[in-house]
Amino acid sequence: MSGRNDIQMLLNIMARLRDPDGGCPWDLQQDFASIAPYTVEEAYEVADAIDRNDLDDLKDELGDLLLQVVFHAQMASEQGAFDFGDVVASISDKMVRRHPHIFADDRVDGAGDVSANWEQIKRAERAARGETDDSALAGISRGLPEWQRATKLQSRAARTGFDWPDPVPVLDKLREEVDEVQAEFAAGPVDANQARLQEEIGDVLFVCANLARHARVDVGTALRQANLKFERRFRAMEAHARARGGAMQDLDLAQQEALWRQVKDEEKGAAR
Repeated sequence: MSGRNDIQMLLNIMARLRDPDGGCPWDLQQDFASIAPYTVEEAYEVADAIDRNDLDDLKDELGDLLLQVVFHAQMASEQGAFDFGDVVASISDKMVRRHPHIFADDRVDGAGDVSANWEQIKRAERAARGETDDSALAGISRGLPEWQRATKLQSRAARTGFDWPDPVPVLDKLREEVDEVQAEFAAGPVDANQARLQEEIGDVLFVCANLARHARVDVGTALRQANLKFERRFRAMEAHARARGGAMQDLDLAQQEALWRQVKDEEKGAAR
């Protein structure tokens, strides 16, 4: 195992990169806003390594994500706001505070009680900060990916009883929303009806997120897997086209569809 001082080494490296006297020009140009997209990207790369069950890559990606935390903490320290030690202290205090069944005398009966207590403690924390929003939807970050925010909004609403009892009415609602999208397409040219199409397609996506929640399926994971499947199959189609001495763009849609079906059949055969 690595030594306990390794985190200090990383902190020193980051401070050196941000040193106005001889630091890295690129690192010195950055601020919270410019680094934020990299932070989000690194979190997704961690998730991708987990999806692929690649623990060596996960180690590297977790390091990249940790660097983002160190980078933000260094910039905050330069402004006199907080430093990395404050970040560690803050999350340590929060974890102790939100787990009274471990670090105090509270009793819980399973994971459901833990989640309910967690939300209750979060509400108390918001009230202590003087926040007046007492909605069941309070505290859901607007910075989340929208698919994740949709699921959180639905889950919070469901705690008040505002939820379908099972997936059947959700599927009915999905069909209804798809019909509304189809009606908007039929209403006129896309360019002249884009605002309505955007609204109705948004409703379809929102219901899809709800359907995933009822299935206890993570929307992001499901979409990542669908993306990977599409990429794998499309690349296989390209390989078949090259093997025949051509390229995908040389084929008409019917020929491309035939290749797609061929690749799907090959995958099914390989899975048997």
